Amino acid sequence: MSGIRIGVNALYLIPGGVGGSEIYLRELLQALARVDSSNRYVVFTNRETGADLVPAAPNFQRVEAPVRGTIRPARILWEQIFLPASIRRHRLDVLFSPGFTTPRCCGRPAVTVFHDLQHKRFPEHFRWFDLPFWNLFLGQSAASSRALIAISQATADDLEHYYPGSRAKTSVVHHGVEEAFRAIRSERRPETFLLCVSTLHPHKNLERLVRAFAQLRRRHPEFSLTLAGMRGFHARSVERLVGDLDLGDAVRMTGWIRREELYDLYRRAWAFVYPSTFEGFGMPVLEALAAGLPTACSGIAPLREVAGGAALFFDPGDEGGLVETLETLVSDELERARLAKKGPERAAGFSWEKTAAATLDVIRGAVVLG
Repeated sequence: MSGIRIGVNALYLIPGGVGGSEIYLRELLQALARVDSSNRYVVFTNRETGADLVPAAPNFQRVEAPVRGTIRPARILWEQIFLPASIRRHRLDVLFSPGFTTPRCCGRPAVTVFHDLQHKRFPEHFRWFDLPFWNLFLGQSAASSRALIAISQATADDLEHYYPGSRAKTSVVHHGVEEAFRAIRSERRPETFLLCVSTLHPHKNLERLVRAFAQLRRRHPEFSLTLAGMRGFHARSVERLVGDLDLGDAVRMTGWIRREELYDLYRRAWAFVYPSTFEGFGMPVLEALAAGLPTACSGIAPLREVAGGAALFFDPGDEGGLVETLETLVSDELERARLAKKGPERAAGFSWEKTAAATLDVIRGAVVLG
């Protein structure tokens, strides 16, 4: 196939405000620029997104839409009504939407990425006025897209469960991991704190982690806990619990931090723990494995898919089991050494170039079918 013109719908991106899906898009675009010089890319951004999102490659072009991603109704309206006209004006062959939603009447084959289906699995975690929009627009995206990309097999299974018939047009394409994390392995200088990288949302299960850590600290008062990630819907509840357990000096909540600061935390942490009850993929777990941190995470399907045998798994609903797992991370040197070795070996199978190549295959396939 000769070169094709690919539109990228990046209107959803709010820098520092959408968590792992921002890292996904930034890393994916840069990797596409490294592996593909024959196709043209037109990246549609909102007003908040800077020019640094788009690779400085001759086959990439940025088009800024007159809309703000933070004003979701306006962003969705522009995406549904005005984006199709821009697609025609730029003579695009296909639209790639990496953030769940795509125009219903696109006029071109659409490829849409589903990072998870939390709005179906745990609707109670959504505000009542947001949930109808998630159901409406994600449902129509699943139905109208020529091809779907799920970031894990667990998410692909959810797509088929909630949108029957999706399986035939769904491809599983895992995330990659930044090379910076692989370099951290040789730079590690562990200090006595446990690290959890997570937005403070209800499904991240951070209150149970804080309670388990409080029990661990009775035996290991030298240890602290760092929760690194954006303030989410559950931030106040976590802060309140930290205060109630008198852990103010032992639990640090960083809020959003720059990538360089995050790398430093992975470099210095004693071990990594991730107690989430629901994930689409679990990017922080992969980052920890690549960096050589002894890692423990909940035994839910997506995290088992990512970590394989390179992490300790625990039942996210079993606080006692979590305490025992933390004890192992803190004091079992043989197990720590095994995990530190297995993590990079497992992470070696994931790269953004691999993700980009597989994504490009799906996009090309959608054009052929069109």
